[in-house]
Amino acid sequence: MPYTPHTAEETQAMLDVIGVKTIEDLFADIPADMRPKSFDLPQGLSEMETCAYFEKLAGKNNTDLVSFLGAGFYNHYIPKAIDNLVGRGEFYTAYTPYQPESSQGTLQAIFEFQTAVCNLLEMDAANASVYDGGFAIFEAMMMAVRAGRKRKKIVIDESVNPFYREMVDTYTDNIDVDIVVVPHADGLSNLDALKAAIDSDCAAVVVQNPNFFGNVQDFTELFEHAHANKAAGIISVYPVMQSVMKTPGEMGADIAVAEAQSLGQPLSFGGPYLGVMACTKKMIRQLPGRIVGRTEDVDGKTGYVLTLQAREQHIRRAKATSNICSNQGLCALRALIHMSLLGPEGLIRTAELSMERAHYLADRLTMIDGVELLNDAPFCNEFAIRLPINAEDAIEALMDKGFVTGYPAGRAYEGMDNVLLVACTELHSFEQIGVFTELLGGIL
Repeated sequence: MPYTPHTAEETQAMLDVIGVKTIEDLFADIPADMRPKSFDLPQGLSEMETCAYFEKLAGKNNTDLVSFLGAGFYNHYIPKAIDNLVGRGEFYTAYTPYQPESSQGTLQAIFEFQTAVCNLLEMDAANASVYDGGFAIFEAMMMAVRAGRKRKKIVIDESVNPFYREMVDTYTDNIDVDIVVVPHADGLSNLDALKAAIDSDCAAVVVQNPNFFGNVQDFTELFEHAHANKAAGIISVYPVMQSVMKTPGEMGADIAVAEAQSLGQPLSFGGPYLGVMACTKKMIRQLPGRIVGRTEDVDGKTGYVLTLQAREQHIRRAKATSNICSNQGLCALRALIHMSLLGPEGLIRTAELSMERAHYLADRLTMIDGVELLNDAPFCNEFAIRLPINAEDAIEALMDKGFVTGYPAGRAYEGMDNVLLVACTELHSFEQIGVFTELLGGIL
């Protein structure tokens, strides 16, 4: 069956309307000597032949690797019900609710997603999501710049995910914003240096918890210091771990953002992912994107509406909060279903199992001569170790044995070529951890 669904009669009818006789007549304005003589395309295959061909190609991939790679993206278990529910036609094909009154189902799903995000992060309000975690940080910074009016300085901790910081650099390249990066201290946020960098020109301070190295810190005092200097506190978090950690709301953050890949999104070669944004009521007017509210119609029936609309195609035009923050509706729905299926207890258990595996692995690895933790600070399901050899060499040696050992910190941080970032989730078995430890000990 051809991919073009039109019959010869339908094609001819369209040509008649256009006023030409054949398909070739559509290209009459292109000189004959400039047209391709032929296309280097193989002969067509049947469905069975096509499937067999791609199965043969797929067979060349090594799908048996055991991966301890994290660095902001984590392989958590995804309940099978999610694919079945999200795959329903009314969800899978629905588009952005530009006519919200006729999109009640989509709006209700977004409203429930916002509610779940607010409950998880203990913040006042959330939007309908943005592209991904790195873009969410950029949007949070722009919120702070707008709220701070003439303030253009953003203080960002170096232990914030370097992928996110690179995205921020790209998005702010042609914007009048001064990014000040405060160096980390052995994988930890240098709280004193961050405080010292906050001054009367500062619009916001940006931190991450757990940070890129997996360590956990309390930023309550830092945010208090920022508020005393009329600057905003922005924190990027790992959603699964928020079920067991001190939340952004508890710490006094003004804006909380996250990469929600860990909530029901497959790793899938880098996307599509999901950016979460939440804030205090004070900052809600600066929150970009779509915000769904629940109300009642004239008959007293519950209805859902887009509220506080400040996008360029609505009312604010040049003063709009953002024009590139279309929400990841289907991914947000996956995250909502994931949180609903697991519930508070399930999220907590997922976090606890992941941390249990990581701490067990850290204990095993540090028993190997020459291997030590980067620091002695608390960590969740990810940690950094120093090796007696280059981390890249260790990764390459174990790759051939079927193990991806982690992320080499030297790719993003100078002087850390022997530092390896290792992550665990509930999907790692103690047997896999044992084999990993034995293999690493063997090459060292």
